[in-house]
Amino acid sequence: MTDQASELRGKPTAASRTTLSHIMTGSDTNLLGTVHGGVIMKLVDDAAGAVAGRHSGGPAVTASMDEMVFLEPVRVGDLVHVKAQVNWTGRSSMEVGVRVLAERWNESTPPTQVGSAYLVFAAVDADGKPRPVPPVVPETERDKRRYQEAQIRRTHRLARRRAIKELREKRAAEGLDEG
Repeated sequence: MTDQASELRGKPTAASRTTLSHIMTGSDTNLLGTVHGGVIMKLVDDAAGAVAGRHSGGPAVTASMDEMVFLEPVRVGDLVHVKAQVNWTGRSSMEVGVRVLAERWNESTPPTQVGSAYLVFAAVDADGKPRPVPPVVPETERDKRRYQEAQIRRTHRLARRRAIKELREKRAAEGLDEG
């Protein structure tokens, strides 16, 4: 069997990069009167999903969200820009980096970064089975740095998953954590 992913032509980072913009309204607020974190997370997932689908040339599903960081509160009337790009690709998975910026809708001040996240998407076929994705080709020095950092995050994700699985197996063998 040939490795289909290695046969796919690489795509530059810019080919699938996108920005999703949305103005925040009163229906987006939490009990503190600022925009609910879940609203921002949905925008992040939407933008990342669009990028993953564009890069992979078809459906892609969220496999995990890493390091969702909220740096500043977002307020009603803020115009939020969610910028996403593929940082790294594996055989059927992609890490998408997302930056969240906000600016007042009626002011000409520059946007402020209010959050960031890393998501992993898996490309799937019509049956929901993993399918190969084209390699991402980092273009700029910033893209190359993001690619290298994504490889580190992947290594940490896999090591964490392995360590948790081993701990659970050990505790189960000792008769602990039943039920």
